[in-house]
Amino acid sequence: MMRGVRDRTGPRTGPTPIQRKDAMNCTRYALTVSCTAFAFGPCAAAVALAQTFPVKTLRLVVPFAPGGGNDVLGRLFAQRMAESIGHPVIVDNRPGAGGNIGTEMVARAPADGYTLLYTTNSIAIAPSLYEKLNFAVKDLAPISMVADFPILLVAHPSVPARTLKELVALARQKGGLNYGSTGTGSANHLTGVLLNQVAGITNTHVPFKGAGPMVTAVVGGELELGLPNLFTALPFVKAGRLRPIAISSAKPSPTLPNVPPIAATYPGFETNLWHGFFTTAGTATPTVDILHREVVKALKTPELQKALDEGGALSVGNTPAEFAALMTRDVAKYAKLVKSSGAKVE
Repeated sequence: MMRGVRDRTGPRTGPTPIQRKDAMNCTRYALTVSCTAFAFGPCAAAVALAQTFPVKTLRLVVPFAPGGGNDVLGRLFAQRMAESIGHPVIVDNRPGAGGNIGTEMVARAPADGYTLLYTTNSIAIAPSLYEKLNFAVKDLAPISMVADFPILLVAHPSVPARTLKELVALARQKGGLNYGSTGTGSANHLTGVLLNQVAGITNTHVPFKGAGPMVTAVVGGELELGLPNLFTALPFVKAGRLRPIAISSAKPSPTLPNVPPIAATYPGFETNLWHGFFTTAGTATPTVDILHREVVKALKTPELQKALDEGGALSVGNTPAEFAALMTRDVAKYAKLVKSSGAKVE
């Protein structure tokens, strides 16, 4: 056997120094890769999820009946979003209980971003108005508030009152009038409750499962008064089928500049109706960010801007964080209003 050469068939006594060094380097590399994967794995997974979202149909729950402002605008948003993301966005009307039935559906849906809610600030009123709710505000993830509407007090043309003062006098004379809202606990309902309170009248609330059925009832003479948002009421006002009495914003709307605010008769009176998008709480932040991007992109399209402008609405499109902060403020604000009004729903 040549000197310095090991017989390959003979016994081995252990790894050489070079082999031991290579093994240590491999161990260090493996530990580095493992630690990196441990530290960044969840983040990388979330990014990968966001990069592939969405991959299927989205469901947009509108918790009010077809025909109202929420339904009309919700369908416009769904069309524009579907065109952008390349997947259908199906509108699912789930009316009832002032929007609570549809809201609960979204609160209980999988937290994957495929179920959206397009609702109003009734969601901020409900916690203080209802004795029992099957969801909490924290069960929903805010995406964006998209529009802010004034509420219009309208009357059937047969009602012998053209101003708010005349209407209040008529209500006192008759022991109250009937007024419709989009549902118990809605901003429209609360506007009627507050008007009763400040004017000292006893108008009777008649809830509907959305603005469409409510406006139809007033136009048909089934109700004397209604409190739709300006967007929903405007076509009927222009056609002479509804008489505008007053508006809930602090100032007149440029859309109906001759209609005075309720605050002109009762200083300090101001209510509004906003529309916004939510998804289920727990949805990954990158997914919420994608939804926010698509909602705002749709909001900026000419079709949505025209509809909102013509309906006297303010276009918003705030961030999820800004919308969450607004929700916190509104829940506290409406809790005070509901408490002062004495309104409660079991």
